[in-house]
Amino acid sequence: MTSEITLIVNPTAGRGRGAHAASPAVRALRDAGHTVRTVTGTDAADALLKARRAVEGGTRALVTAGGDGMVSLALRAVAGTGTPIGVVPAGTGNDFARAAGLPLGDPAAAGRLIARALAEGRTREIDLGRVGERWFGTVMASGFDSRVNDRGNRMRYPAGRLRYDVAMLAELAALRPIRYRIALDDGPEREIEATLIAVGNGSSYGGGMRICPEAAMDDGLFDICVVGPCSRGTLLRVFPRVFRGTHTTHPVVTVHRAAKVTLAAADLTGYADGERLGPLPLTAVTVPRAARLLTGA
Repeated sequence: MTSEITLIVNPTAGRGRGAHAASPAVRALRDAGHTVRTVTGTDAADALLKARRAVEGGTRALVTAGGDGMVSLALRAVAGTGTPIGVVPAGTGNDFARAAGLPLGDPAAAGRLIARALAEGRTREIDLGRVGERWFGTVMASGFDSRVNDRGNRMRYPAGRLRYDVAMLAELAALRPIRYRIALDDGPEREIEATLIAVGNGSSYGGGMRICPEAAMDDGLFDICVVGPCSRGTLLRVFPRVFRGTHTTHPVVTVHRAAKVTLAAADLTGYADGERLGPLPLTAVTVPRAARLLTGA
């Protein structure tokens, strides 16, 4: 293992905040005496390749400056290797950092935290979710939310987050229950109708929507939030409560805990850490202590 730290940056994260966040974080790390090598991928595949090469080459830590997509990519590079990961939140959502209790909106503080954790050998072992060969740190989404993602990704206008607001309105107009087949751990497969099912290793997605508010990253279990069939009016009343995590007390919502979950439904896509996984059926499993996170006391 070398003494060099690798910082991988997504310059487009948060409309350019990734690149801006990297500089104060690097400065904090170098002020603490660390050697930092910064790498930037031309696209996600190139960034993942470079991250994996750094880990295989024995980098002391892999640090990412960007949003949840960049964190997810870095987790895929370090999962199961023992190489610690540091996170400088600089995206739009930052749900992984929020769930892990890392400083938001202050890249210099994030850099200093990582430097102290390296100096003191302080890491937190965290669980990750795994779907096939894909790892995720926060939430696997399917249902109404993933259909909004699908529609928003197909749209070319309007730009930015407004595109997904328009997509949400369109999906609300087309709202209908989804017939799922679900199996928890080694239990029997059941057929249910639901509006969405979210599988949480972390507590939030979508920039602070606490869909699985009690999910913990180190308990070896997913929290599985099932929003049952509901009308547009009910969904619109429940939706604001998601930001406080109080939606779980509504009669239409149930929460399960399991280390493995299989979801199947027709014409439905799964997303994890905001990135497309592919069509259902999908099986997610919890891998305990799959990554080491550089963190505070």
